[in-house]
Amino acid sequence: MAEQSNVPAAPAPGMSRARTLLFAVAGGAAVGNLYWAQPLLEEMAAALRVSQAVAGLLVTVTQIGYAVGIFLVVPLGDVLNRRRLVPGVLVASGVALFAAAAAPTWTTALLALTAVGLTSVGAQLLIPLAGDLADPQERGRVVGTIVSGVLVGILLSRTISGVVADLFGWRAIYVLAGVLAWAFAAVLLRVLPTLPSRDHLPYGRLLASVFTAIRSDRAVPVTLVLGSSGFAVFTLLWTAMTFLLTAPPFSYSLTTIGLVGFAGLAGALAARGAGRLHDRGLSVPVTGAALALALASLALAALGQQSIVVLLVAVVLFDVTTQAAMILNQTRLLSIDPEARSRMNTAFVTANFIGGAIGSAMAGVLWHHGGWRSVMAGGGGVLALALVVWCLNRRTLAAVRPAPAA
Repeated sequence: MAEQSNVPAAPAPGMSRARTLLFAVAGGAAVGNLYWAQPLLEEMAAALRVSQAVAGLLVTVTQIGYAVGIFLVVPLGDVLNRRRLVPGVLVASGVALFAAAAAPTWTTALLALTAVGLTSVGAQLLIPLAGDLADPQERGRVVGTIVSGVLVGILLSRTISGVVADLFGWRAIYVLAGVLAWAFAAVLLRVLPTLPSRDHLPYGRLLASVFTAIRSDRAVPVTLVLGSSGFAVFTLLWTAMTFLLTAPPFSYSLTTIGLVGFAGLAGALAARGAGRLHDRGLSVPVTGAALALALASLALAALGQQSIVVLLVAVVLFDVTTQAAMILNQTRLLSIDPEARSRMNTAFVTANFIGGAIGSAMAGVLWHHGGWRSVMAGGGGVLALALVVWCLNRRTLAAVRPAPAA
């Protein structure tokens, strides 16, 4: 008893609005680390004395590091004390960010940004943790809010990075991000509750059990296919959007194109309420409707390739629907097995990462061979196949019921 009196009691488990907001902001800041370098490559190339093509590898290794971190680190959330794991990962992320800020050469910057990607998985630890803490009837709202925060972090990161770099130089954004990572680590260490311990599982078996989790329920691979398909088209559209807007009749600057990205921010905020639909038992029909509306938005975008107004309307509709579907898919997945939520999330994010890489590659190939309408047709084909998968498996998906809080 005397020992307990010297240790502050952790807050009771649960996801209050304040804790949900904290998870959303911390998750958005963590995932933003992957994108700071994208608008800074020219300045970084000059400072590190390499070509822009070589500097582009800095973005590539950050993404590779993130993919490795998702597979190697996130499953630990199912077996380790997350009150220590999450702040520990954020502290490590801060160290990597400070190393990137101080990197004197291209090689050291390459190593530092690889480590930044590896340790920027905080959001993917917080999402399944929120699924554990939330009441079953509110899990969709909670997860939807946090995922929206992550999406906002992705969309805002490039703009914030450019502004900070213009004012203080490219290294400043990494210093700022490192300070934020350590600040969130300190806050989360105090705020996160201590959850009941789980059965120990050797690390090798833990990683192998990610694949076991995928096979544990028929709804899992179906959900992974739907999620990765949507993210593939999301990446395809935004990659090709740069090609379209830099060419006539638009010929926009990169700054203006960045402002167009704020249409995606509107979509992320509007999709926040999708999680509530899961709580009401509407996850499966709304997922199908979202896929159909996303397909319609691509048709509208194809027709409006010379009108920025039509394009913006199509982009907002597309982002609202695809992000709503993503939130519903992820929430449904986290409802299947409370003991394997981190591993389920690992599978979901990895599948999305693979889909995103395929979407980026498709955008370049389709643009080269047929321009904007060819890209939209390719994206439409992927969504049409996803709709077929949804139609054939909607009863399997509907069988998933909200699991109790862990």
